Amino acid sequence: MIRLHIPQPLSSGAALAPTLDQSRYLTQVMRLKAGDELLAFNGKDGEWRCTVAEVLKKGVVLKAEAQVREQITPPDVQLVIATVKKAALEFAVEKATELGAARIRLTTTARTQPQHLRLDRLDAIAEESAEQTGRLDVPPVDKPEKLEPLLDGWDASRRLMFCDETGGAPAMTALQAAGAGPWAILIGPEGGFTPEERDRLRALPFTTAVSLGPRVLRADTAATTALTLWQAAIGDWDR
Repeated sequence: MIRLHIPQPLSSGAALAPTLDQSRYLTQVMRLKAGDELLAFNGKDGEWRCTVAEVLKKGVVLKAEAQVREQITPPDVQLVIATVKKAALEFAVEKATELGAARIRLTTTARTQPQHLRLDRLDAIAEESAEQTGRLDVPPVDKPEKLEPLLDGWDASRRLMFCDETGGAPAMTALQAAGAGPWAILIGPEGGFTPEERDRLRALPFTTAVSLGPRVLRADTAATTALTLWQAAIGDWDR
């Protein structure tokens, strides 16, 4: 069944107004008409079965009928990734959403190459990925922040999985030893971290430096791999 993220309150009988693009998708692509059903979620009220109440010239009106899934709390893991090339970053955002990242934070480092970013495009990718994969929320994508101030303001209660291409403890072993709780995963730029950045990261009390294996991975591959390992070690895959 079609799923839509609609950031409006969901309750029995509530009238919902999808965006113009969503309305076009429902009527012109999926050919829905009055009385047809779909699912909607907003990140707060669970998932609801809805019907198309009315098809207008410029949009549709939906009616929330019944809740089919209660809201669940996603794993508390964030992805912090350097702004890499467009295709790689879009892939990372899509896969991070699929793999359950609660938030995606962009950062710039000493070796980050300037990129033209469209946050609206990244938000749309995260939303579409959530709709397709059964998530009940959409992770926000934060605007880029320099690594140094990001670390200066870090909440020390959130552990940081530092994926170090120069080596570290095997990821599964290190994660299982550190245990569950709030986490973030840090993925560097295509040129890697500088020695100075690496030294600072390793000196932080909340950092767990890990290796993702014997091969140097592209940033988008590293992000997908790291989230997979985190989920397998201490995530929600046993739910």
